[in-house]
Amino acid sequence: MKMMKFIIPLVLFLALAIFLLIGLGKDPREVPSPLIGKPAPEFSLPRLDDPNKMVTKESMLGKVWLLNVWSSWCGSCRYEHPIMVKIGKDGEKVVPIIGLDYKDTDAAAFKFLRQGGDPYDFSIKDPTGETGIEFGVYGVPETFVIDKKGTIRYKQIGPITQEAWDKTLHPLIKELKAEA
Repeated sequence: MKMMKFIIPLVLFLALAIFLLIGLGKDPREVPSPLIGKPAPEFSLPRLDDPNKMVTKESMLGKVWLLNVWSSWCGSCRYEHPIMVKIGKDGEKVVPIIGLDYKDTDAAAFKFLRQGGDPYDFSIKDPTGETGIEFGVYGVPETFVIDKKGTIRYKQIGPITQEAWDKTLHPLIKELKAEA
C-alpha cells in the first residue's frame, strides 16, 4: 500500500514529462490554422492611405497575394519589416502585399511606414481587430498566402525570415501563380 502511494505520482509525473518533451520539440510558429484550405473571411475595410477607398476580398480575387498583419506597436513587426521591404521592393515584384494594420492608430502607422519604408501595395485599417479575429490572428505579425480563388493556402505565425521566404512562401507563391 505504501508503494502505491509513490508509484501513482511517479507515473503521473512521467506522463506529464513526456507530454512536455513532445511539446518542446514542436515549432510554435507552426500552429495549424483551421482556415488553411478554406475561403478567406469576407471583409470590407478602408485603405490606410485613402479611407474613402474600401478593399474587399472580392477585389483581390484573380491574383495570388499576401496579407501581412502588422502594427506599429509590435516589436516582432519591426524585426520582420526590413525583410518585408525587401520582398515588396523586389525587382520582379513576386506578389502583391497587402498590409492589415491591426489595432493601431493612423498616425502611428504612417510614422512606422515612413521610418522603415512601405513594402505594401497598400494597407487596410483594422482598428478594432475584428477582421484579424476573423482570420484567426493569434498575435502580430502573421502572414497569409491567399490564392486566386480567395482561399487561404498558408499561414505564417510570427515574423517572416529570409529562410521562411526562400524555402516556404516564395516557392508556394510561384506554384500558385502557375496554376490555371
